Amino acid sequence: MVTIRYDRGTLLLDGVNEPLPEGFIWDDRVSLPRGPAMRYRDVVLDLHRGRKPFDDQARDYPQLDDLKHHGTRLPRDYQREAVAAWRQNNRCGTIVLPTGTGKSFVAELCIAEAKRATLVVAPTIDLVNQWTMLLEKAFKREIGVLGGGQHEVRPITVSTYDSAWMHMDRYGNRFGMIVFDEVHHLPSGSFRQAAEMAIAPFRLGLSATPERTDDLHLDLEQLVGPTVYERSIKELSGLYLADYDVHRLEINLTAEEQAAYDEARQVFRDFIRINRIIMRGPQGWNRFLREASRSRDGRAALRAHRDYRRILNSAGAKLDALEQILRDHPGGRVIVFTNDNATVYRISREFLVPCITHQTDGKERRAILKGFGDGTYSVVVTSRVLNEGVDLPAADVGVVLSGTGTVREHVQRLGRILRPQEGKQAVLYEVITRDTTEEQVSNRRRDHDAYR
Repeated sequence: MVTIRYDRGTLLLDGVNEPLPEGFIWDDRVSLPRGPAMRYRDVVLDLHRGRKPFDDQARDYPQLDDLKHHGTRLPRDYQREAVAAWRQNNRCGTIVLPTGTGKSFVAELCIAEAKRATLVVAPTIDLVNQWTMLLEKAFKREIGVLGGGQHEVRPITVSTYDSAWMHMDRYGNRFGMIVFDEVHHLPSGSFRQAAEMAIAPFRLGLSATPERTDDLHLDLEQLVGPTVYERSIKELSGLYLADYDVHRLEINLTAEEQAAYDEARQVFRDFIRINRIIMRGPQGWNRFLREASRSRDGRAALRAHRDYRRILNSAGAKLDALEQILRDHPGGRVIVFTNDNATVYRISREFLVPCITHQTDGKERRAILKGFGDGTYSVVVTSRVLNEGVDLPAADVGVVLSGTGTVREHVQRLGRILRPQEGKQAVLYEVITRDTTEEQVSNRRRDHDAYR
């Protein structure tokens, strides 16, 4: 008889013959084959198919036969389709839906169907709190929390990615289902261990934009399952999302700004040319940082990079454009996005509007978002912390003054203003400087169906 045991994020098999199951290697320390915990489902299915008796000592999660979803709203057609597609793929896979279309509700339906102890993993404490409230309301039961100083494991638990991978060696056999919110974070560094060290046979990934520039999203098929269902912003706008327009506004640097930009840009370009550095993706940037730390010229190039980025982020004409946009939308709820905190604080001071950065404490942040929702504030300026996972149904105007070249960030920012409301017509403005690198950055991040 084969015995399956869970051991600190791995599986041990006793009583198996050669050849060993895929992913298992012999461990001389225990004189048994050892493999990743996420192979649990395949091992059990192979034993069933071979009609081999086995003793499953790995599984330590309950079946929640009494789990009932108490929601009153009916699923939309595409939400039903998403759940059905996940079910048909043996309850494994990723569902790709735009921001504001109810991905969390889809997850609730999947959890209710699986009826297994479930861990929901989210990237931030704010999202953990949001998930906890949603699940308490949906299932009328206490929800466990891992992260943010809380450590309480229950049959349904919500965790940050950080806490999930740090504690999965202890709890990886306690859940039969695992949900990865914003699943594009999962393949990053240690986070992937949250999937590898869990035995959960049922897995669900959620994202509006799963693709990554480093192509690690390709690992999601192994960690969670393939993309089983996908709908785009274009497909759902007007019916399930607000109608929207996108405008790109091009401004000019002043003569003084342009001269400073050109000089700094040339210093940076000369350095990467001499050192044959290809600035493509995180690897190129990391190599630039290594080379820059080794010489006076390198440190000058790093300062030059910082200087020309500062000029682009806070160009005077951008703030003039922002002022005009605010005048054009006197009754709107406007979110202003930048790529740096310095510009956020400058706009907050000059326009007398509240701001949110990673330095804003939780109490102040909640107060600002509540004020934005109830109309106390009509404008909020932020850097990148509101890119994902925040529900702002009142927002109908977005202004991107600066950002990265990633498609994900740009689509996430568009998603912040697309929550449907009766008669809502959302508008996203992208303000860029002519004859600078921002033109290429804008072209890259607009390479998405939502902007065509």
